[in-house]
Amino acid sequence: MMSTGNGSSMNPKPVPAWLNSAAWTSKPRSPIKPSYSFGERSNSATLMEPVGKSTGDQEDLLSSIAKVEKEVAATQEESDATGSATQPTQNADYSEPSSYTDENKVVKSPSSFDYRVSLFNTELSRRRIHLAELQRLTSQGIPDSGGIRAITWKVLLGYLSRNRDDWATELEKKRAAYAVFREEMIINPSEVTRRKEEMEAMKAAELEALEGPLQRHEISHDDHPLSLGSKSVWHQFFQDTELAEQINRDVKRTHPDMQFFCGDNDFARENQKHAEEDSFFCFVELLSDFRDHFCQQLDNSAVGIRSTISQMTQLLRKHDEELWRHLEITSKVNPQFYAFRWITLLLTQEFNFADSLRLWDSLLSNPDGPLEILLRVCCSMLLCLRSRLLAGDFTTNLKLLQHYPSVDINHLLKVADDLKELK
Repeated sequence: MMSTGNGSSMNPKPVPAWLNSAAWTSKPRSPIKPSYSFGERSNSATLMEPVGKSTGDQEDLLSSIAKVEKEVAATQEESDATGSATQPTQNADYSEPSSYTDENKVVKSPSSFDYRVSLFNTELSRRRIHLAELQRLTSQGIPDSGGIRAITWKVLLGYLSRNRDDWATELEKKRAAYAVFREEMIINPSEVTRRKEEMEAMKAAELEALEGPLQRHEISHDDHPLSLGSKSVWHQFFQDTELAEQINRDVKRTHPDMQFFCGDNDFARENQKHAEEDSFFCFVELLSDFRDHFCQQLDNSAVGIRSTISQMTQLLRKHDEELWRHLEITSKVNPQFYAFRWITLLLTQEFNFADSLRLWDSLLSNPDGPLEILLRVCCSMLLCLRSRLLAGDFTTNLKLLQHYPSVDINHLLKVADDLKELK
């Protein structure tokens, strides 16, 4: 396995205050998507223009960006003048009540928080969930309310089936299976010894009945609590127990400033029921798309981590050959120095916790799989720092990419979406 090189020197990013609230709610997002730019604005009109390629698609992209900027500016001016947002067009699938009081009035825009909560609740309450619709909703971000994200991610990962009536049975079976896994992995040596003695006694009785009394055997010195032998079940048991305790400590200090993970109260403890079992199976499902990245023997194969990094750099070359050439040839920044961590850790070390949740909403809901959109997001991260990277040398660029600056995660995802449209 390749090394990230600088993982231990990273400083933890601040955690938003709302994640420590028992209410677990967030403010509704702006009904109009903000525009984006590739880092600092450049006087160049070829932000994503590949050298020697047609600029038609790029010009369309820049035109759409300018159009969005004008819409945002016009909306902000109108909002300042009227003091309220414009009422959006009514959705044909969701009709508004004919009469209601002003204080109970909810703006039914596609980005309204309450409206999006109702959309998710409607979809998740179906007896058979429409996966394509759930993916579409999730790609726009899951509202932080009522455990919607927890259920949605489980469905998208395949931990829960699309048939809602089967959920209780599926959870019961998988949690029972995990209990068996755990018992098989961490078993008290006294129980092992008891089972072994019972089997040996049965074999001895059978042989004695056939051949007469058995000769005395040498007593094994491997199976006692103080043994350090590699084959000692006691030694293995102590190692497994220590590992389990280490995992438990790591979970609680994942975000030590968040009650969700380590709080000693009813709210925090409620989140730890069945968390171990559910997390295990969700992680197995998630890792099925990335497991080859963690196998050292496959590093140089077509499915290994080096091949995936190469796909990312080729995607950058396709959309911005000038930036690719500056990084690869001029400043000679090896993409493995930054992209290895980006890809293997699914960008969780580059963004704060709230942004990571929003990013994973898009990763898990992508119909083409999480790896496809992950590569586009990594490419968009480079494009969003275009002007700074073009102006930097090896040292400056490496430091910038290993300590990625704060950005608007929605802008970043918008750039990634545009890369797909430009294929």
